[in-house]
Formats: sequence, C-alpha cells, structure tokens
Amino acid sequence: MTSNDSPAAPRIVVGVDGSASSAQALRWARFMAEATGAHLEAVAVCEVAQASAGAGRFDLPATRGQLEEATAILGQTLHEVFGADQPRGLQPTVEEGSAAKALLKVSKGAQMIVVGSRGHGGFVGLMMGSVSSKVTQHADCPVLVTHGDSPHPPALR
Repeated sequence: MTSNDSPAAPRIVVGVDGSASSAQALRWARFMAEATGAHLEAVAVCEVAQASAGAGRFDLPATRGQLEEATAILGQTLHEVFGADQPRGLQPTVEEGSAAKALLKVSKGAQMIVVGSRGHGGFVGLMMGSVSSKVTQHADCPVLVTHGDSPHPPALR
C-alpha cells in the first residue's frame, strides 16, 4: 500500500451546541480519541429554516449571522472545555441543516459519534433529546451518549 492508498486517520465526531451536555460530550470524545489514537472532529450545526415547494421540503440557506453565531459557540465551548490544551488533530466544523442529519452526514466513516443526552432544546424531563435519539437510531458507527451530570472521564496522561 502506498502513502496515497493509506486510509484516512480514524475520527471521532462530537456534536457541540454550547450546552453543559455537549461540553461533557467533548470531554468524553477527547478521552475516546486519545484512547484509540483517533482525531477529534467537533461539529456545531447551524439549524436552518425549512420551506415547502410543491410536494417537497427543503432547507433555506443559513444567514451569515447564523453561521457566525454557530462558529462562535463552537469556539467558545472548545475554549471552555480545553483551554490552551487542544487535542491533537482537533478539527472544528460548522454544518448547516438539522443537527441530527448534519451529524450523521459528517460521521460517515468515523469510528464513533459522541453526543450529549440533551442540548439547548427539547422539553425538561425527557430522558434523551431528539438529536441524540435520531443519531443513535441511524448512525453507521457506535454512538456514545453522555449526560451533563455524569462524572468526567478518567485522565489518560
């Protein structure tokens, strides 16, 4: 196998929305990435409105302000969780669309997806949010669902 034929580095994808649950997901995603030698891809999703035309529905494009807000939330959460000690190979990504669909798309070929049990949305009292529920049902790879009040992962170093 030549270097051009080598497989891409393994990845762990983590959903980030600025919630305590997604911060905990980031901590666990880092732990899993370090334990497996994978790179970490932190994904924020800019949820966009949908429109109908005829019998179909389609996503409207995100505004510049929406993309900037998603980028800022991602950067702020990464800074709050990791500070200056960013994981090796960290790739921040901002996607447009519904959160579950975007995470499933980005996770194609990933070793694992890590999501928080509940983000910024949903109803108090639900055991698992709609995004984590959809991701666990439709992912092509293992999914780790974290809870904001669960213990932090152990340190590997």
